[in-house]
Amino acid sequence: MRPAAVTLWGVTVFPSDLKLSAVTPVDAVDWAAIPSPAFVLDESRLRRNLELISYVQRESGAQIIVAFKGFSMWSAFPMLREYGITGATASSLNEAILAREEMRGEVHVYAPAYSDEEFPRILALADHLVFNSFRQWERFKPQVMAARAEGRTVHVGIRVNPEYAEVETDLYNPAGPFSRLGVTRREFRMDLMDGVDGLHFHTLCEKDSDTLERTLEVLERNFGDVLARVKWVNFGGGHLMTREGYDISRLIRVVRAFRERWGVHVILEPGSAFGWQTGWLVSSVLDVVHNVKDAVLLDISVSAHMPDVLEMPYRPRILGAGDPPELDHHRETTEGVGGHAFIIGGTTCLAGDVVGEYVFDRPLDVGDRVVFDDMIHYTMVKTTFFNGVKHPDIGILHLDGSYERVKSFGYEEFRAKLS
Repeated sequence: MRPAAVTLWGVTVFPSDLKLSAVTPVDAVDWAAIPSPAFVLDESRLRRNLELISYVQRESGAQIIVAFKGFSMWSAFPMLREYGITGATASSLNEAILAREEMRGEVHVYAPAYSDEEFPRILALADHLVFNSFRQWERFKPQVMAARAEGRTVHVGIRVNPEYAEVETDLYNPAGPFSRLGVTRREFRMDLMDGVDGLHFHTLCEKDSDTLERTLEVLERNFGDVLARVKWVNFGGGHLMTREGYDISRLIRVVRAFRERWGVHVILEPGSAFGWQTGWLVSSVLDVVHNVKDAVLLDISVSAHMPDVLEMPYRPRILGAGDPPELDHHRETTEGVGGHAFIIGGTTCLAGDVVGEYVFDRPLDVGDRVVFDDMIHYTMVKTTFFNGVKHPDIGILHLDGSYERVKSFGYEEFRAKLS
C-alpha cells in the first residue's frame, strides 16, 4: 500500500512516511565569525534536501542525478554519494571531466552542439550522450559506433522539443518560439534512430510536478511512437522537489505511471533542487553613502556574484531585512519594522550593480554583515571576476557548528582567466 499523503493549504505535498532532519537555526549562526565575503553551504540543509531527493528516487524508481549547471560544488559530492546519487549531467567537456574526477559516478552529457576538437574527449568520458539534433548525431555517429565496437557502453539519446512549456521568463524557456534546443516533431527523423536508445527533454524551470504531468501528456501525444522503441527517457531538470509546498506524491505517482506505461528507465537531472535553500552569501558593508537616499556598498558584486538577480530578474531575501512600503503592500510605513531603509549595492564600477532597497531594524555601518539567503544554486556556477573584485570564498558550515573554508580566490585565479 502506498503511504498516505499530508495535505497543507489544500495541496498534497509529501507522504507521511517522509521524515526530514532538523536544520541549523539561522539565529544560531555566528555570522561575524565567517570571513567575508563567502558563499556558505549549510551541511544540515543540504542533507535535508538529499534525504528528500533520495526518498523520491527510491519511491518513484527514477534515477536522479545532479545537474552541474545548477549545483557543482564538488567539495559536497561525497555527501551526495552517501544518499545514492550515482551520477551527474554535464553540458561541456570541463563539466564532464569534473563529473568523472569528482562525482565518480555515471557521466551524462548533453550540449547544444559538440565540436570536432572536443568530441573525442567527451565520448571517452560519457556513459550517456545526448545529441541536440540529428545532424550532430549523423556527424559523430561513426565515432560512437566505433567506441561501442571496442566494448564501450555508450547510451545515446536525442533531445526533443515537445513545444510545450509553462516558463514565464523567456531567457529560461527551452521550448519557446524558434528555440534552438531539441528536435520538434515535424523535424524528427525516425529513419535515423538506428543506434539511438533514449530520449531527452527539458522544458521546466523551478516548476511543480503538475507542470511535469501536463508536459508528459504533450510528449506522449507528439512522440508516442518514439517512446515505444526507446529504453530510457531523461526528463531533464527544473523539478524543484525540495521547495516547500512541492507536490512530492504527485511526482512519484507520475514517474511510476510513465515508467510502467512505456517500460522505460526514467532519469531526472535537477540542479536547483540540490542546492535549494542550503546556504547564504555573507557580505560586509564597506561604506555608506547618501544621495537623497542612503546606500551601502558591499564587498560583493550583484553582477559578478549574483547574476540571476539581474538576469531573471528577481529580488533576493536578506536575513533580518524587509521590503520598503512600496513593495510591501501589507503596510504603509516602516514603523514597527525598524524603519532604516538602504539601497543595497555592490562594489564594481557598474552603475546598475544594485540589488534594491531594503529596510533594516537598525542603521547599517561599515563592517556590518549583510547575509543573502538561498545563494548556493545557480550562483557559484555563474560568478565572474568582473572588475577584478574579490571573489567570495566557498565554505561549509558543518553539523557541529564549525566553519570550513574550502576555497579562497586571489590574484592567480583572476589572472588565469585572462591572457
